[in-house]
Amino acid sequence: MLNADEQKELIEAAWKSVRREVCGDLLERDHRQLDRFDMDSALRQPAGAFVTLYKKGALRGCLGVIVSEEPLLETVSGIAGRAATADRRFPPVTKDELGDIQIEISILSPLREISSIEEIQVGTHGLFIHAGMFRGLLLPQVAVTQHWNRIQFLEETCIKAGLPPDQWKHSETRISIFSAEIIKQRVS
Repeated sequence: MLNADEQKELIEAAWKSVRREVCGDLLERDHRQLDRFDMDSALRQPAGAFVTLYKKGALRGCLGVIVSEEPLLETVSGIAGRAATADRRFPPVTKDELGDIQIEISILSPLREISSIEEIQVGTHGLFIHAGMFRGLLLPQVAVTQHWNRIQFLEETCIKAGLPPDQWKHSETRISIFSAEIIKQRVS
């Protein structure tokens, strides 16, 4: 769990990254920002993370990494700007939109492969499904906002992976769960 200072720093780093990408600001990434935090700070620990952008409550971009060897602060800095400009589902965020953008950061726990779908707790777990070269991930909050039950969550994660909705039933399909610490703040 991140403390209030760490959460604020993470949101600020994400915002700087978005502004750098969208506005072309020539601000360099400040790797010294980690120096302000103790060695045991969560910001210094490697962790997977996703940055989700919303515009007036609607999804506007989302990118992330499941596993990272970089400190969390650098991981978030690296992906936030790309969430604004490189999510293929959306055109790049424009300067005019920045005032309406909200940032949500999801810090992922390590993946844990499950042997039974009964282990999935909707609202607590995110899903990662892989079968062959197909992979799909949905964050824990997606099932809640969409009002999905466990089966719908599994089906939608399969669809996200480019698989048939019932692929989760097949023995060669691997299902992993994870939890996420979610940090939100309106960007202004």
